[in-house]
Amino acid sequence: MNASLASRVDDRPAPLAGRRRDLLAACGLVAVGALAGCSTTPDRRRVTPDAAPAPRPSGTELARGTASWYGPRFHGKRTASGERFDMNALTAAHRTLPFGTRVRVINLQNGLEVVVRINDRGPHAADRIIDLSRAAAAALDLLRAGEAPVVLVEA
Repeated sequence: MNASLASRVDDRPAPLAGRRRDLLAACGLVAVGALAGCSTTPDRRRVTPDAAPAPRPSGTELARGTASWYGPRFHGKRTASGERFDMNALTAAHRTLPFGTRVRVINLQNGLEVVVRINDRGPHAADRIIDLSRAAAAALDLLRAGEAPVVLVEA
């Protein structure tokens, strides 16, 4: 064979059966790889650091201590959750409860109670357990005193 004839023979496309076989082999490898990733079940016992704590039954006491309130100086400013603080909404700041948690706050001096939504971090005074919005403080009748003994109960 001369050199020009040999190059024409090598440039010819592979027979159809060979291409089909290669394509099926490639598809088979992809399918096996995909199924291998699905063959194991996730370990559901592992706890990730970002996982929310298990919900407590409704009515569970969360804490007892002193509540205070904050309002005019922070009205309209961003809270730790990113929303704007509205002193006329029933919201509160807590150090550790997840944002969006609803908590029943009971004033132990007069028995008044209110349900607030946690949307900020605080209080920053060590002797207090929760900072209430002005509206929540008014509902508990602690505006004048500024603080009161309370119990926090999951709502």
